[in-house]
Amino acid sequence: FPGGAGRRRHRGEAAWAGRCLRGRLSPPAPPGGTRGAEAASLGGSGRGGGRAGGRMLGALWSFLKRHKKKCLFLGSFLGGVYLLGKYGQKKIKEIQEREAAEYIAQARRQYHFESNQRTCNMTVLSMLPTLRDALMHQLNSESLTSLLKNRPPNKLEIWEDLKIISFTRSIVGVYSTCMLVVLLRVQLNIIGGYIYLDNAAICKNGTTPLAPPEVQQQYLSSIQHLLGDGLTELITVVKQAVQKVFGSVSLKHTLSLLELEQKLKEIRKLIEQHKDLSHSDKIGSRSLLCHYMMPDEENPLATQACGLTERDVATIKLLNETRDMLESPDFSTVLSTCLNRGFSRLLDNMAEFFRPTEQDLCQSGSVNSLSSVSLPLAKIIPIINGQIHSVCSETPSHFIQDLLMMEQMKDFAANVYEAFSTPQQLEK
Repeated sequence: FPGGAGRRRHRGEAAWAGRCLRGRLSPPAPPGGTRGAEAASLGGSGRGGGRAGGRMLGALWSFLKRHKKKCLFLGSFLGGVYLLGKYGQKKIKEIQEREAAEYIAQARRQYHFESNQRTCNMTVLSMLPTLRDALMHQLNSESLTSLLKNRPPNKLEIWEDLKIISFTRSIVGVYSTCMLVVLLRVQLNIIGGYIYLDNAAICKNGTTPLAPPEVQQQYLSSIQHLLGDGLTELITVVKQAVQKVFGSVSLKHTLSLLELEQKLKEIRKLIEQHKDLSHSDKIGSRSLLCHYMMPDEENPLATQACGLTERDVATIKLLNETRDMLESPDFSTVLSTCLNRGFSRLLDNMAEFFRPTEQDLCQSGSVNSLSSVSLPLAKIIPIINGQIHSVCSETPSHFIQDLLMMEQMKDFAANVYEAFSTPQQLEK
């Protein structure tokens, strides 16, 4: 470079370029320097994340402070929903357990009820021979039949007696059998209800059973009134009614089945509307048929004002409850239905003897007419006299089966059992 100034300028530029070069080029990094730089970088990121988290918590706290009431309400609502759900689950479980217990109790009671009805049927069948023997003893038509075989001089008088006794015996048989069936159904279902309560431990906790065996025996023995004094009074009333209807009818007079049915209706009307003056004040408007089944309230137990045992008191209570059932409209309806069915079956049994012959069919031209065949009363008497063995048969005859299997009877028995096997109903 020419001249000194040029050389100085050149040295200055070279020095400047060297400083620039030294500033650009750094010395080589020591071993591990890169990892240190990365760590420093991560540490900075962590501090940045912590600061970001703190900012989020602060924002959340600020949000809660701004909406404090809303948050409290929401928390209370959610807590209430949770508690309500738990309470609902508990209640549902209790309801399910209660329904299961009620179902088991209902099934047990239904089984006990059905077993009780079978007991009723067997008891009726077992008592029918006793009833039949009592009737045949008090209305002994067989002795009159034996007398007629010897051709006595007073044959007509004996026939008249046989006429009244034969009709009386069969009619009393229908009445007493129907009464026996319905009365036993009431008594055994009342007892059955009490026994169910005792077995279900309703009457425990230190109290005595509602119907101990001694009370049951004493209570059920009241059926003897129907087989004794009640039957005797019924025979007297029926015999009077038969005398009024058939007393003036000649033995040669012919009757068709329809005419015989009409005569029986007349007798029934006299019996069921009969009022005995000696009992009219006691029974009031009550049907006299109840009087034949149970004695008046002034029974020997009730008259013993002093010295009554707990067993006597329990028995009197059962008798009064039974008397209330006998005086109920439901009982009257069921008994009336039984009597209608019984007399209908009696006529069906007798219809076998009123079948028309081929000659009758040719003359009348009618196959189904109930009035096409008429029989003299003297021939009807042996037929009606023998019906006692069908009406009071201990083997299940059609007559007895009709009474035992009546739907009205089953419904009535179920109502009685329900009333006395439910503690709430019993307390009323």
